[in-house]
Amino acid sequence: MAPTLKIALIQLAGFPTKQEAIANAVNQIRIAAKDKGAKLVVLPECWNSTYCTDEFPRSAERIPSGETSQALSKVAAELGIHLVGGTFPEEDAGKLYNTCSVWGPTGEFLGKYRKMHLFDMDIPGRCTFKESSVLTAGSEFMTFNVGQVKVGLGICYDQRFPEFAAIYRQRGCDLMIYPSAFDTYTGPMHFELIAQARALDNGMFVVLCAPARDASKDYVAYGYSTVCDPWGRVLCRAKEGPETLVANLNMGLRDEIRRQIPVQEQKRSDVYELVCKKQ
Repeated sequence: MAPTLKIALIQLAGFPTKQEAIANAVNQIRIAAKDKGAKLVVLPECWNSTYCTDEFPRSAERIPSGETSQALSKVAAELGIHLVGGTFPEEDAGKLYNTCSVWGPTGEFLGKYRKMHLFDMDIPGRCTFKESSVLTAGSEFMTFNVGQVKVGLGICYDQRFPEFAAIYRQRGCDLMIYPSAFDTYTGPMHFELIAQARALDNGMFVVLCAPARDASKDYVAYGYSTVCDPWGRVLCRAKEGPETLVANLNMGLRDEIRRQIPVQEQKRSDVYELVCKKQ
């Protein structure tokens, strides 16, 4: 029988201090695991600090030794869950990264993914942001397993690059997770559409976990965390405010769709190919 995975996406509200944000996240993780039965819990992008280039250096910490990492490790062990720790600024060797950490059911550090495609966007009068003014881009892919389910990680802007997700499918992933803080201009047009496209392209589940919307911030996140199935259908979505979204991912559906439309086997590798330059 194909496995089923219960996943929870926690669309967190922002808080004035990192300590308050951590305390709230830990409390919401406990609710998702204890009350809702989630075995895999996902946090959003930049949840423990303001999403702002000026704030990144002030809030950055080491991974896995920093205070946020230690809190996530402890609660994962307490609950016996896999925990995708969303993202927060990481400092390493004098450089800053937008990094997602992953924790196992005994609190073990399973690894980290550093945002590969930095969000440098300029839509005059709508949204201007330049992550590369402060952050360094990562260059390594990250996968981990929850039982029989293989999971790949990306962060927000990464989802706009189809080849990126295709590499993960090439590596046998069943599920893509993107902690994502889309803005309120591109979010309504593209957020759900991109999730559906990446899911359909690759015959995999796709999860986007966003922070809750807060109009008082300089950068206003869209919200609307979303889960898509391998048919490209939206299984569930959040609204704008703080919310925990829970979904059961049936890997039998993944297998069925891949049998019915076997695009991976039908690619014309004699004509074109996808090449990953990093192992």
